[in-house]
Amino acid sequence: MFTSLRITRQIINIILIGSCILTSIAYSADQDSFWPQFHGPNRDNISTETGLLKKWPDNGPVLLWTARGLGHGYSSISIADGMIYTAGSIEKDTVVIALNLDGKILWQVKNGKAFTGDRPGTRGTPTIDGDRLFHQSPHGNLICLDAKTGDRIWELNIIEKFKSKIPNWALAESLLVDGNHLISSPGGPQTYMVALNKKTGSVVWKSPGTGELAGYASPTLIEYKGLRIIITLTLKGMIGVNADTGELLWHIKHESYADENVLMPIFHDGEVFISTLKAGSVKWKVNVKNDKVSLEEIWRTEELDNHHGGVILLNGNLYGTSTFRNRNLLVCLDWKTGRNKYMDKCVGKVSLKYADGMLYTLSIDGVMGLVRPTPEGHELVSSFEIPKGGKGNSWAHPVVCGGRLYIRHGEFLYAYSLK
Repeated sequence: MFTSLRITRQIINIILIGSCILTSIAYSADQDSFWPQFHGPNRDNISTETGLLKKWPDNGPVLLWTARGLGHGYSSISIADGMIYTAGSIEKDTVVIALNLDGKILWQVKNGKAFTGDRPGTRGTPTIDGDRLFHQSPHGNLICLDAKTGDRIWELNIIEKFKSKIPNWALAESLLVDGNHLISSPGGPQTYMVALNKKTGSVVWKSPGTGELAGYASPTLIEYKGLRIIITLTLKGMIGVNADTGELLWHIKHESYADENVLMPIFHDGEVFISTLKAGSVKWKVNVKNDKVSLEEIWRTEELDNHHGGVILLNGNLYGTSTFRNRNLLVCLDWKTGRNKYMDKCVGKVSLKYADGMLYTLSIDGVMGLVRPTPEGHELVSSFEIPKGGKGNSWAHPVVCGGRLYIRHGEFLYAYSLK
């Protein structure tokens, strides 16, 4: 009997040791996680992760850890060199926060005052470039920090410097690094977009002012027919700016409901797409001749009017949630024609992420869905409710990276295992 007990205990010990080894391997693999900015390395919202779960348990994948004390806000996360970064409003301050991959807070650095207006909290996600971090607060305070230590390298207020004003729901831009340039859009009469020297914060170029305040979008950088162009949404339109000179290449009117132009423009095969609240979706052909640019409208539809959850281009199809006309339905549009291939219920009005053949859909009410998308329809394979406790809607875009699913809600960050 005693021999049997000893053998049983040995077996249990082996199992426990094996579990620890497997856990250690899972954690160490995450050291190579790389999601250095909003919507990932290519700013296309597509993860290159493979070998992920194709179905979840009824209560969702394993919750590895929960971090709290991140302040309030809708900022997503960035990941680089074994560290996680986000931002939140803590008391009267906007704060940039760094954590390790176990969810432990390593440092917090103030970045100007907190936004306390309608839908208070942070918006933009930190951008990591090598050993530096860049973040812009809702009030336009822009800082450059040492990404490891949080030491402040330089800062300026982009709204004050260019004599602009914040829009109704404050600045939401996640900054773009282009070589030695840091791109920001203060809007206003002096300039719409600026390139700063990322090492010093000095001004490299300013695009002409359009008179419009900044929209709520983050910029897209493209290269097409010898031109490098930065595309973004203003409060009432869309602009294209020469990335090397700051020349305004186009400015097209596009007014959405309550001036909520939010989507990061999508560029593919010489064409640019946007979708905004109530104004619907539009695609233009970009024509370049003698370094001059014009846009030719290809199609327009009201079937998809995306608010702030994002749209993803996959295999010739656009996926996103519609809001006004087709309330909270997941819509699939044909990229080439704009034809509505289908619309169906998902888990509500969602933010999207794509990885390993699946859409990860986080509803504004805290329901996470796993969807298998096809041009004919979608299958909601699994879903679960995230833990209670976070204040406000779950608007922060989810991240799939390093075999994990990260969900930010209010002051909380949840890390789930997808392996």
